[in-house]
Amino acid sequence: MWAVVEPLLPRVERRARHPGRKRHPDRLVFQGILFVPHTGIAWEHLPQELGFGSGMTCWRRLAEWTEAGVWPRLHEVLLAKLRGADALDFSRAAVDGSTSGR
Repeated sequence: MWAVVEPLLPRVERRARHPGRKRHPDRLVFQGILFVPHTGIAWEHLPQELGFGSGMTCWRRLAEWTEAGVWPRLHEVLLAKLRGADALDFSRAAVDGSTSGR
């Protein structure tokens, strides 16, 4: 999955002057972002010992990647891969317009 996600993420160059704190690795933050809805915990309760970074770091990166359009692109890429593998089965699909962004 990471091989699909990584190329879609915006590149952030570290400033030469006043570089500040080094960013937490994108891969770990991505795992933290997935962990929160999977477990249902609040961002602030994300366990630091799992290595994902703080809940605030994950939340900020989620917002950054949302602003950059990562999620719709990831959706398109994953759908294309599934279609190419003939792995989509819409025989039991349900359409619900209440979550449509249009």
